Amino acid sequence: MSQTDSDLVGCRGSQLPGLNICLVHAEAEDRTEYFRSLRASGARAKVDHRGTRLDAALLAGLLGALRNPDTERIEVGRAWFDEAEFSSDAAFDGATFSGEARFTGATFSGDTRFAGATFSGSAGFTGATFSGDTRFNGATFSGDTRFDGATFSGGAVFDGATFSGRTGFVAATFSGGAGFNEATFSADTWFAGATFSGGAGFNGATFSGDTRFDGATFSGSAWFVGATFSADAEFAGAEFSGDADFRRGTFTAARSFGPLVCRHALNLSEAVFELPVTMEIAAREVRCAGTRWESRATLRLRYAVVDLSDAVLSSPTAVTAHPVSFTADGSEVLDELPLLPLDPRAWVASVQGVDVGHLVLTSTNLTECRFTEAIHLDQLRLEGSCTFARTPTGYHWRRHLYKVGLYRWSRRRTLAEEHHWRAQRAEETGIKNSNPPRGWQTPDTAVSAGPEPASLAATYRQLRKAFEDGKDEPGAADFYYGEMEMRRHDRTGTSRAERGLLWAYWLLSGYSLRALRAVGWLAAAIVLTVILLMEFGLPLDPGPTEKSQGTVTAGQVVSWNTTPQEPGGAAPGERFTVPRLEWGTRTALNSVVFRSAGQGLTTSGTYIEMVSRFVEPILLVLALLAVRNRVKR
Repeated sequence: MSQTDSDLVGCRGSQLPGLNICLVHAEAEDRTEYFRSLRASGARAKVDHRGTRLDAALLAGLLGALRNPDTERIEVGRAWFDEAEFSSDAAFDGATFSGEARFTGATFSGDTRFAGATFSGSAGFTGATFSGDTRFNGATFSGDTRFDGATFSGGAVFDGATFSGRTGFVAATFSGGAGFNEATFSADTWFAGATFSGGAGFNGATFSGDTRFDGATFSGSAWFVGATFSADAEFAGAEFSGDADFRRGTFTAARSFGPLVCRHALNLSEAVFELPVTMEIAAREVRCAGTRWESRATLRLRYAVVDLSDAVLSSPTAVTAHPVSFTADGSEVLDELPLLPLDPRAWVASVQGVDVGHLVLTSTNLTECRFTEAIHLDQLRLEGSCTFARTPTGYHWRRHLYKVGLYRWSRRRTLAEEHHWRAQRAEETGIKNSNPPRGWQTPDTAVSAGPEPASLAATYRQLRKAFEDGKDEPGAADFYYGEMEMRRHDRTGTSRAERGLLWAYWLLSGYSLRALRAVGWLAAAIVLTVILLMEFGLPLDPGPTEKSQGTVTAGQVVSWNTTPQEPGGAAPGERFTVPRLEWGTRTALNSVVFRSAGQGLTTSGTYIEMVSRFVEPILLVLALLAVRNRVKR
């Protein structure tokens, strides 16, 4: 052998069979003899090149010796490459490892390809380093597979791979994109603590055993579209810096989802949860359009705007705004810094198309929630401090064609759809309202302008019943007001006569909910009655208005004959005096409670009193109802 002793110092390569030297330092004839023995062994060949540095020429010779001349596929029995160094591209495409395959701590400096490879025994890549692109697409792992602590600096592709045994990517680092699309994991799978710096794709993947992504970090977007989790799926402490897409995913046995943090959108649309599940999510947006919960579900949310459109709730489902930060394993507080300074309360964007008979909303923000087209709204349960949209505050200058005026909206809780309808109506009719937030909120560009008043009235009516069943009188009153408002503006289902009555009802007392308005109208009616009586209704002399005559005969009963006398009106200069003011006020107040003045009035005064005795008691009843409702609230 031509190698000097200095060449062999520090060599960690495994020795070739029958030699005390590694493949790198072996003579050419020794290598040739070694490769010949491998070809003779065929699929039963055993290779041990632990710690060996394999350059392109050595690797090509080794793989050529392992290649079946008939199938042109690499076939090897046991293969040990622990801490081996592959200084060039490593092409194991289609290779068959019928025994144990170990690449623990190996370094792949170039591209690495195991596409379509078959690992019949266990496969170990723990702590391996892949500097270039890595492809395991279509590979089959029949035994246990470990990539724990492995580092993938380039793209890592495992699309269509099959993992029949337990699979570990614990604390693995994927600096480029990672693809596990359509991969099959038949046993337990661990990605706990893994780091995905690029995109991570698990679209269509199937996880039949327990799956753990707890503590995993996804710096880019993560796709689990159509993935199936047949056993428990753990994402406790997972962090998604981009979007996380679980559309059409199936969670057969998951009892928890999270707690996790997603900086952008977490998409669970059309996903299926078959068992009772508790979901703890801190995200900007959670999309649950068409999601199906076949058993009880609890969604504890922070910061998130959740869309429940067309979701299927087969059992009681609670959406709750979680008051404090989530913790993983009950100790470590999840980092919510990427979501600041957003409001930590959860927002519900829509329940359209949902049968909300099983839904409970607790302390959620509903200022932009769309309720129309929801089913069984009267059975919706609202608990805690749920927040609804409010009418515009302050005074508003409004112009409509030739009409101008200063308006102030009554303070009440409203639906987002009413905001959208009023904003659209203002644009169509030329009314100029002040801009949000002081005016009516305009809908999102992706959202239609909203339903018509008839549909909104029905929505308000059902929600009013939900508030009444929950003993929430203020909420019920506000939604009754909203229902009447929509009926008043409805030109399709409400007749003109009914709209006229509703306009009067609104104008006089705010549907018996505005006490000051009703009392003000009553006071105005009394004042007007007093003025009219002083001007036209009170005679000059407030004394007797009838003359009586009779004859007294000894021992006989006294008989009287009376003749009415028409009182005369007062002179112009004597109509507005303090005694007449007191007289008119007493007469007007008597008329409020259906009592006659009990003294003579002019003909005009008689008719004025008749009208006031009809109108003012009605105003009194409206005022009393409004005061009662205000106190009740």
